[in-house]
Amino acid sequence: MVTRGSVMAENILGGFGLMYKVLARLEEAGRCRRGYFIEHLGAAQFAVPATVDRLRSYAEDTELHKPDPVALALAATDPANPYGAALPWPALNVDAGTGHRPGRKAGALVVLVDGALVLYVERGGKTLLAFSEDTDVLAAAGAALVGVVTRGAVDKLIMEKVNGHGILDTPVAAALAHAGAYSTPKGLRIRA
Repeated sequence: MVTRGSVMAENILGGFGLMYKVLARLEEAGRCRRGYFIEHLGAAQFAVPATVDRLRSYAEDTELHKPDPVALALAATDPANPYGAALPWPALNVDAGTGHRPGRKAGALVVLVDGALVLYVERGGKTLLAFSEDTDVLAAAGAALVGVVTRGAVDKLIMEKVNGHGILDTPVAAALAHAGAYSTPKGLRIRA
């Protein structure tokens, strides 16, 4: 799928104006389709027909039964992370004095559940930002984050705060503990 945001994030020569002309010609030739396929990505979205069909089948499947949430932990700078590039970072209700904001920063991690940002983990893991309070979603996100450490992609995480407050006794802490993190006097820890 190609959107204005994805073209701008890639700094393509000629920008979206030139790319739009090319994509419009591809549409006329039947090689791609233009539409509003994914909410919040803008009106000018282009995709190959197979992608459009796949999106439609996914929408039909989710209407019939709710699948288990699928979580994915990525580096915040990973091109597969759409936040901060093709999509803006979601709004977060935290105290004004925390100073923590998500960003495409080296060493930071994001955990997406069904494509939505659920956790943002600052470098080293001391501070987390949680964008959901749904226990099923947090459970999937917690398992993905613990999996990053147990697989050895990250040595360890020592987490003390979530959304500007102590992490202990929060739904995020419960999800992480259930996934394998253990409690310390200051917070939670995950080791390989």
